[in-house]
Amino acid sequence: MSEDLQRKPITSSSGIRRYIIYAVVLLVVFLLGFIPMWLKARSAASSLTETEHQLVLCKMQSDLASAVIDARRGDYEPARQAVSRFFTSLSAERDSSNYTEAQRNSLQPLFAGRDELITLLARNDPASADRLSDMFVAYRKIMAQP
Repeated sequence: MSEDLQRKPITSSSGIRRYIIYAVVLLVVFLLGFIPMWLKARSAASSLTETEHQLVLCKMQSDLASAVIDARRGDYEPARQAVSRFFTSLSAERDSSNYTEAQRNSLQPLFAGRDELITLLARNDPASADRLSDMFVAYRKIMAQP
């Protein structure tokens, strides 16, 4: 009878030890699968953020180019709306960390002529097309800066 009492705790502790080993092995296998997927997801999220930023820049440039074309054709109201969208997006993006300090400083003159340009478009003034063309060229130069 004394032998039976001694054997029970030994088998019980070896059973617990076996479950602990299984749990540790299962945890290691889980981590071996989880860590590479986490690294891949982090990389994809970073790439997505950069792609979204590039998309916003393309949309802004597209709005400005559309305004130039509309103003050249004499469609001043769509041109005014496109310029308004451009300046709204530009002011929202200007404060982000995606621009260099030189680019932020170079964007200031574009904002200086914003109200006058929108007023010219609202008055259907043909001079607005030339001003928009100049602004488009200036914007492209600013964005090309490293």
